[in-house]
Amino acid sequence: MIQGEISVARSATVQKLTVSVRRGLALAIVAGLALLSPQPAFAQHAPPWDFADLAAKLLPTVVNISARAKPVENKKEAQEDRQGPAGSPFEEFFREFMERNGQGEQAQRRGVSVGSGFIIDAEKGYIVTNNHVIVGEDPNSPPADEIKVTLQNEKTFTATIVGRDVLADVAVLKIQPSPDLVAVAWGDSNAARVGEWVLAIGEPFALSGTVSAGIISARNRDIGGRYDNYIQTDASINKGNSGGPLFNMKGEVIGITSLIYSPSGGSIGLGFAHPSVEVRPIIAQLIQGGKAKRGWLGVSIQSVDQDIADSLGLKSASGALVSSVQPKSPAATAGIQANDVIITFDGKEVPDSRHLPRMVVETPIEKDVQIKLWRDGKEITKTLKIAEMPDSKQLASATIDQDDKNSGSSKKGDQSMTELGLGLASITAESRQRYQLGDDVSGVLVTKIAPDSPAAEKPLSPGDVLLEVNQKEVKTPKDVVAQVNEARKANKKSVLLLVQGQSGDSRFVALPVDGKSKG
Repeated sequence: MIQGEISVARSATVQKLTVSVRRGLALAIVAGLALLSPQPAFAQHAPPWDFADLAAKLLPTVVNISARAKPVENKKEAQEDRQGPAGSPFEEFFREFMERNGQGEQAQRRGVSVGSGFIIDAEKGYIVTNNHVIVGEDPNSPPADEIKVTLQNEKTFTATIVGRDVLADVAVLKIQPSPDLVAVAWGDSNAARVGEWVLAIGEPFALSGTVSAGIISARNRDIGGRYDNYIQTDASINKGNSGGPLFNMKGEVIGITSLIYSPSGGSIGLGFAHPSVEVRPIIAQLIQGGKAKRGWLGVSIQSVDQDIADSLGLKSASGALVSSVQPKSPAATAGIQANDVIITFDGKEVPDSRHLPRMVVETPIEKDVQIKLWRDGKEITKTLKIAEMPDSKQLASATIDQDDKNSGSSKKGDQSMTELGLGLASITAESRQRYQLGDDVSGVLVTKIAPDSPAAEKPLSPGDVLLEVNQKEVKTPKDVVAQVNEARKANKKSVLLLVQGQSGDSRFVALPVDGKSKG
């Protein structure tokens, strides 16, 4: 009996062991299959253990640039192109690197600026940097008298300026070719994705060969400029990084670091770089002819919000609203008018006013372009030839000539539109003096804005002048009332005002109405 019990016990034990082994093998096979199964795509893009090999390869391509100019009188006026336009949320804190690199008041006294750059052609000695690195605080001032380029091995060369472009803040320098020069490889910034790793290399605080890593935080970033389309990164970028490269993980340049947003001057993870796809054509033009050429249409534009779209009979708030047309410009020659909405440009839809300027400047000069407009409730097509953008002095002169031609007289009178929240009056000698209005300004003066009114929610202020209402010229407050009543009779949701601000710039403002006739 004992032997039988032992035999049965052994048999049971063997069966249990067999089952356990089988289960173990099954689990092992399942685990093995799990290891062999494809991993999620994101696992293939895990952060690298380090950037040492990549940094070692790229460091020789980056240079230090020191620009020395004769001492000049300090200028404290802010530069709109670099600090953003007045009223921008970036106005108080936003500064370019060189301004925060002791290159504001201090640098103007010493006439010295320091920044970064990178080699794009080792055989010919071409180097790229920011324009403000070699000119200092004022982008339109003459360049430095002496420019020195120092490599990572501390060899120094004297550089000459091949060309520079203020609008893109880019400059091309040339030094004597040397076996020590190592050129970068360009990458496609359009292929860069938000969240991808990037390296920034430069000379922050004059600390040569500083490498920082981060990700692309955003693309197509608009920070207040007319042609802004920056790459935003949280890679640590500080004063002195201006003109340095932003690399992808292939070691390709996808941007030129140019700006930071910082209340203190140090990095807070908000750096901006010009995309490579935009600066490369400009660099090529600078090398070829010393200057960049851009297409020009000759219009001032603004965005179309829903109120403006409703007042013009547009189905959607898209396109670019023309607020003024430059005299003798391609737009003027083609018959484009203020109040027109540009819907398409060269066969491409214009989603908003932000995109149109870049579409125009990237168009080849002398190219015939078709433009689809919305005018008086219907679509029309105009064909024009793109011209070369004039310099800023020519544009300013043309604007003054146009303003000189505008003249008119105003009659006395006062009438308020309380339902819209506007106080209106004819322009008098007293009001001209109070609001500093020129003798050639005519229209209807805005004297007050009622709180909690439709007008209070719009970019209107006392001292503004109404030039048109619903595309009809107005001279007196009664003219404004008449046009508003006409809009109500037509059951329109809003009226379109052409407003001249105290700065002299014109803009359109759509003001909602209740749709019922009050007259």
